Amino acid sequence: MSSSNTDTKEHKEGTALSRAMRPVNHVVERFIPSSLVFSILLTFIVVVLALLLTETAPGDLIVHWGDGLAGLLDFITQMALILLLGHILANTGPVRAALGFLGNVPRTELMAYVFVFVVAALASLITWGLGLVVGGLLAREVAYQGKARGLRLHFPMLVASGFAGFVVWHMGYSASGPLTAATPDSFLAESLNGQTIPISETVFSGWNMLAAAATILVVGLALFLIAPRKGDKIDELEVDLRETVDDGQEDIVTPADKLDASRIATLLVGLLLVTYLVLHFSRGGTLTLDTVNWSFLALIMLLVRNPFELIALTKNAASNVGEILLQFPLYAGILGLMVGSGLVQIFSDAFVSISNPVTFGMLAFLAAGLVNFFVPSGGGQFAVQGPIMLSAGAELGVDPEITIMAVSYGDQWTNMIQPFWAIPLLAIAGLKMRDILGYTTVVLIASGLVFAATLLLVSI
Repeated sequence: MSSSNTDTKEHKEGTALSRAMRPVNHVVERFIPSSLVFSILLTFIVVVLALLLTETAPGDLIVHWGDGLAGLLDFITQMALILLLGHILANTGPVRAALGFLGNVPRTELMAYVFVFVVAALASLITWGLGLVVGGLLAREVAYQGKARGLRLHFPMLVASGFAGFVVWHMGYSASGPLTAATPDSFLAESLNGQTIPISETVFSGWNMLAAAATILVVGLALFLIAPRKGDKIDELEVDLRETVDDGQEDIVTPADKLDASRIATLLVGLLLVTYLVLHFSRGGTLTLDTVNWSFLALIMLLVRNPFELIALTKNAASNVGEILLQFPLYAGILGLMVGSGLVQIFSDAFVSISNPVTFGMLAFLAAGLVNFFVPSGGGQFAVQGPIMLSAGAELGVDPEITIMAVSYGDQWTNMIQPFWAIPLLAIAGLKMRDILGYTTVVLIASGLVFAATLLLVSI
């Protein structure tokens, strides 16, 4: 077959939507660097923007950056724990057995992509750390079992479907922004006049839960439309990437070894944590980032067989958390640059200046999406942009819960094209961000329509 005929055939392959995305795929495959280099490039982009848009002296910018590197260390620890515990939980025996069962559920190629996305989305609504890891593990499991049954599955899109589930994380149980607003004496307290906003009015509000369901439906449909069809060129999983998880079991020689191999120690801690959480909530305690972490630590303690297994799972999880921890200070430095120079105020004011009570939520969402590109930590973004948006919304008479969820939506939205949070999932899959970005860009567009429409409707 001549090259011209081959080109014509490739041009006609797939759906109209998948063909429309090919130029995007081509660009990102060639020009998107690693997430570490991406964060370094963003640092210098912010420096240039600060020099052009503000009157901050170059020396002051360096000081703002250096001072910012150590910013939000408490929050970074909380985020690292969520990711670490989510990874450990996803690799416990019962959860891996459940993933093995789920990997056999999809019976067709098109069903496989949508199924991986829906499961990852539900896991992300429980906790974002779990969602990221489950998305990667399930993509591998479905690819392996599907290939064994003769399904032709495009592995990069399976992984993209797993990452796409992350687009709803800030609407769920581990939502750092709403949880911070519900926490007494948090950094948002002053902007809320010393009050707290219970999560029943944000995450668990009827309109947010409907929006989460609508997002899953619309994004699932979009993935269905761009999925490869019969005859399309695909990249299948060539080898079984499912590693054998070391359960850490060792020879029992000494009395100390018997203690390490006993389930009693972890079980007691798990029960103690459960008791604490019951007492905490029964005495009027609220759901916070800390209680989310302790609830998942309790689950882990109850599910692992003994300390040997827990130590092995922790070592395995730490290797996936490391690269994110390395980049956290860099993004904290970017945060310092944006706050110290006033860039974040300029970005937010530009959107607020054209707002009214009805459009404010949608425009705050767009502003948050832009800021998230430079500060991909949800809590870090709320620390800077939250007070600004809450103050502006109050001036316009906008309910604070709408403002809080608008910033939350913006934060989760542009994660689809920001490589920072894809690191653990891509490490599990053995891929790079450019391998999935063409598909997650579609997710960005589809979910953005739902988020914007939701905020317009609840503001009317």
